[in-house]
Amino acid sequence: MPESVHPDTDSLAGRVALVTGGAKRIGRAVALRLAGEGADVVIHYNRSKSEAEDAAAEIAKLGRKGVVLQADLCSVQEIKRLFQQTAERFGRLDILVNSAANFLPARLDDATEKIWDTVLDTNLKAPFFCAQAAAPLLKKSGGVIINFADIGGILPWTGYIPHCASKAGMIMLTKCLAKALAPEVRVNAIAPGTITMSGDPSEWEADFIRRAPLHRAGTTEDVADAVSYLVHAKFVTGQVLVLDGGRTL
Repeated sequence: MPESVHPDTDSLAGRVALVTGGAKRIGRAVALRLAGEGADVVIHYNRSKSEAEDAAAEIAKLGRKGVVLQADLCSVQEIKRLFQQTAERFGRLDILVNSAANFLPARLDDATEKIWDTVLDTNLKAPFFCAQAAAPLLKKSGGVIINFADIGGILPWTGYIPHCASKAGMIMLTKCLAKALAPEVRVNAIAPGTITMSGDPSEWEADFIRRAPLHRAGTTEDVADAVSYLVHAKFVTGQVLVLDGGRTL
């Protein structure tokens, strides 16, 4: 068969994905997309147990296995347990999506040590230790890591200084991991911006539309499309895919 022909190249059948923060919002949309493409999915949650179980039920309707696992990602020991349990359940891991994050406002004059630590622990420390724990499994499968930065890692938002610092750190972490884990594992990041979801205030969408040259807000499906692309893009690593309708322009 010619090298350029790849039968069933879009199917993730037989592969296992773990999505941190997969119970709600963008994480849930990504988990369901990967299941829709054939993967079995571990849905990580911290406190959103019922939402995680609901997402797992949706995955079961797609004919795939959805496993719900709890962990506080601010604890390295719990991160290690999360990946040990994944290995015990499936014996492999092919895709890690680091989507769990917080978005806490903090200016120069009101940022506290607690806010700083809460933001950096969740948005930067946790993805690093998740990648560290996942690396042995991913190397065996020739897997992929997809990190979630956002345009706050590119644009300086003075109302969200710790957040911006954490997401800028995520961008550099992605590049470092891509070099450290190559050639077995590819590592890329997505930087969403101007994304609205069900339940968001209507004024958010109006503001995003005003700011984006494409004159629309993004959707969770746009993000899931990007994740799918990076899962399958075999010659892409160490890159940051910006999904903002042109807002950073």
